[in-house]
Amino acid sequence: MSKILITGASGLVGTRLTEMLLQQGHEVSHLGRSKKTGKIPSFMWDVNRGVMDEEALIGVDAVIHLAGAGVADQRWTEKRKNEILESRIKSTALLARSLEKNKSVQAVVSASAIGYYGFELSDNVFTEESKPGNDFLASVVKSWEEEVNKIRDKRVVKLRIGIVLSEKGGALQEMMKPIRWGVGAPLGTGKQYMSWIHLDDLCSMFMKAVEDKTMHGVYNATGPDAVTNNELTTAIAKTLHKSLWLPAIPAFFLNILIGEMADIVVNGSIVSSNKIQQSGFKFQFPTLEGSLTNLLKR
Repeated sequence: MSKILITGASGLVGTRLTEMLLQQGHEVSHLGRSKKTGKIPSFMWDVNRGVMDEEALIGVDAVIHLAGAGVADQRWTEKRKNEILESRIKSTALLARSLEKNKSVQAVVSASAIGYYGFELSDNVFTEESKPGNDFLASVVKSWEEEVNKIRDKRVVKLRIGIVLSEKGGALQEMMKPIRWGVGAPLGTGKQYMSWIHLDDLCSMFMKAVEDKTMHGVYNATGPDAVTNNELTTAIAKTLHKSLWLPAIPAFFLNILIGEMADIVVNGSIVSSNKIQQSGFKFQFPTLEGSLTNLLKR
């Protein structure tokens, strides 16, 4: 069993990942902007000032790096876009500096995102070898991964995360709201592909990346079956026993409503999970129907 430090652990992924790691007998601690009280040991860092509690890494075997401002939490003003970028670059740079003289940490598993490939309305399938896109998120993820690559003398794994499905937050919770109210509808053309993953499968991928010493480099953290926005919306409505009465919401309206961020809603991407499956990973929830049933009917 390992001692694992998680950065950005207060979010959707970090919370569930902590639970699953503890269930497997691992020792877990958290690193964040404030010190939390509770059963989980908590340490502080100030990313903007470039300082970190020196005790945070003592005896740690692996670091899971999740820290970063939420991409969809606020409208993309220039200030917010800068926060999204700098929160990832500065936190990763601070982590890399702190690890330079550390001997106990053997592995760093960092979150990344399928935004690396850009978003488009096409049937192109992206693998880990595909080139980065040209939009804002692609540039952020590219810069983020380049900073992760500066971590030396450790086994480094980067998981490019897709759309995480959880009943407790994230995209699924937001999509459910209008459907529950009877005003659900596909977005844009509805034909854009969404590469999704069940939260528990994503956390299992992080755990495998920590435990499997043969893993290194980039892996797509998506499920095996991308679906269109229309298919996902319809499946949610079916699982909730609701009807979709409205036509698809036009892209121009979404652009007015949420600005540049609409690009990641009205476009999409098909991202292959073949590489991580070839590493021996087995999905607990490989189908959309099974995932939604598990999440929405328990």
